[in-house]
Amino acid sequence: MIRLHVEDDLSPDRELALPDAQGRYLVQVMRRGPGDEVLVFNGRDGEWLARVSAAGRREVRLRVERRTRVQDPAGGPVLVLALIKRTPLETAVAKAVELGVAGIRLVTTERTNADHTRIDRLEAIATEAAEQTGRLDVPAIHPPEPLGSALDALGEAAAVVFCDEAGEAPPLLVALGGVPAGDIAVLIGPEGGFSPGERAALRARSGVIPASLGPRILRADTAALAALALIQAAAGDWRA
Repeated sequence: MIRLHVEDDLSPDRELALPDAQGRYLVQVMRRGPGDEVLVFNGRDGEWLARVSAAGRREVRLRVERRTRVQDPAGGPVLVLALIKRTPLETAVAKAVELGVAGIRLVTTERTNADHTRIDRLEAIATEAAEQTGRLDVPAIHPPEPLGSALDALGEAAAVVFCDEAGEAPPLLVALGGVPAGDIAVLIGPEGGFSPGERAALRARSGVIPASLGPRILRADTAALAALALIQAAAGDWRA
């Protein structure tokens, strides 16, 4: 069944007017009309069954009927990702949402080869991934900021898994041994890797756990997805 993320509060008999783009998608692309069922969620009220109540050219409306799933508690690892080229960045965002991240923090480093990105486009990609994968929320994507600022924003309680491919580090699953499930972030550097100074600062920082992703050199987007999958399997919701 089609799932749509909406901004409105959800409750029985609530009428929702869809934004133009969502309305066109539902009626013109997916060929849904009055009486057809749709699932909606807003990240706060769980998932609800709704029905198309109007499908005109100028307005598409839904009537909310009943809740089908209660809202999940917030959770999951945070991806801290250095800015990379547009296509791999968009891939990393979409797949990270599919893998259950709680949020994505974009960072600039000494070797990043990009200093800006379209956050609105990344948010649209994240929303589509959440709709398709059954999530009840859309993780926040934070605009690019310096690496140190992003790590400070995580708080002292977060364990930061630093995927360090330039130095000696235990395999990620070994590095995670003894780390309790909870606030975990995974840090992925730019395509050129972290500078020696950044690596030294990260290894000296409290709460940072250096880890290796194996003997091969991975692209940044591949490294992000490999690390997230391992973390979800070892200390996340893949254990259920």
